[in-house]
Amino acid sequence: MFRIFRHYVPKTLVLLGLAEILILFVSIYLGASFDASTGGELAVPREDALPLWSQALVFAAAIVLGMTAMGLYDRDQHGRPGAVMLRLGLSFVCGFVVMGTLYLVVPGLMVGGSIFATALVCSFIGIASCRLICAASDEVERAVRVLVLGAGERAKQIENLERSSGQGNIRIVGFVACEKGPSAVAGQAIMTLAEDTSLRALAEELDVDEIVVAIDDRRKSLPVDQILECKMYGIRIFEAADFLERQLGKIRLDTLHPSNVIFADGFTQAVIKLTEKRILDILACIVLLVVAAPVMLVTAVAIFLESGGPVLYRQDRVGRRGKVFTLYKFRSMRQDAEAGGAVWARQNDTRVTRVGAFIRKTRIDELPQLFNVFTGDMSFVGPRPERPEFVAELARSIPYYDLRHYVKPGITGWAQILYPYGASINDAREKLQYDLYYLKNYSIFLDINILLQTVQVILWGKGAR
Repeated sequence: MFRIFRHYVPKTLVLLGLAEILILFVSIYLGASFDASTGGELAVPREDALPLWSQALVFAAAIVLGMTAMGLYDRDQHGRPGAVMLRLGLSFVCGFVVMGTLYLVVPGLMVGGSIFATALVCSFIGIASCRLICAASDEVERAVRVLVLGAGERAKQIENLERSSGQGNIRIVGFVACEKGPSAVAGQAIMTLAEDTSLRALAEELDVDEIVVAIDDRRKSLPVDQILECKMYGIRIFEAADFLERQLGKIRLDTLHPSNVIFADGFTQAVIKLTEKRILDILACIVLLVVAAPVMLVTAVAIFLESGGPVLYRQDRVGRRGKVFTLYKFRSMRQDAEAGGAVWARQNDTRVTRVGAFIRKTRIDELPQLFNVFTGDMSFVGPRPERPEFVAELARSIPYYDLRHYVKPGITGWAQILYPYGASINDAREKLQYDLYYLKNYSIFLDINILLQTVQVILWGKGAR
């Protein structure tokens, strides 16, 4: 995988993205060449038209943003061809909206009608063909060959990882037992290092790309000199925790220790870069408020007509550094929904009204939180804020839970796009692992990526309850 702005991105997606950007860019030139050969608009260019390369760049960027929003650059690319084509079509629709908005601001970026039509057909065919070829290929990317140093419980986690979905980019070639006692690994033969065999020689024999150090007790059984030799020979060395973080996009709590947080490269970026994050929040809020204002007005009227009473629901939530603030949402439940006290939301909750079910499914109920972002209580992207009644319980039950309170909570987040709706302590534990990944690897690039992927979460109703 490549690490772009601290965030792990599979090589296949990077290469696929570059290929599709090239297809989109070249398609504009193909359209212009066809137009010129037929004596069309290019023969007499508009006076205010900007250079063709800038028009091609905008076209490519707009469509790629749409494809990202539709989930076509997710890690797990196992959708059926029909579903991929549907998402691709919606990506072009999103791209049209972006381009239309830009054309209103900068008319010179507008591409001629015949050029645009030709580019549209060429790019769609090119990208669709590229996607279908990748889907039909048995091995788009050579799997990384991984040798695991250890055969205990940590090594077992690596073994389980290979069996999970979306991990076709790695192949475990073996486990090397360094500790005494029974092994926890069951799926493959376990190797040992003979006195006349070095770890480097074994790695070369197995054509290993990476070695993952997953020894339970390193104090007596860590072959430091041999690991160092492998590193100097160009074999990549990973800690088990770092390897799992890269592959899963989360930080497993059972591999996390205080030293990992204290000495790790990260965990402070989201705290330090407050100014640039605040600028992104304000810009995103302004754009979304302009677009969503009619939707918010219709929603407010629908709620009032169905059940009367207040349209907005106010609730105490825990924000940055434990500060309690008032969160605003459109009311989606009956007015007496919590007469008996705070409870976790449930699947098919009977307290939800008919209008409430729809606005929850489409996430419209979250829109009033834009005002929380404007006041500075929330950010657009961050861990979801929890209720004080639940935070006390979760902090007692889940280690490192309070770390998520060192940044502002968000309307959307890394956990929200990768994990279903959380409504239990176990769900909160799982989502915390994604929140910790966000804290450690924060960047504006990751925030923008989350914002774009939130679009597909809303469109496909992922995790709504």
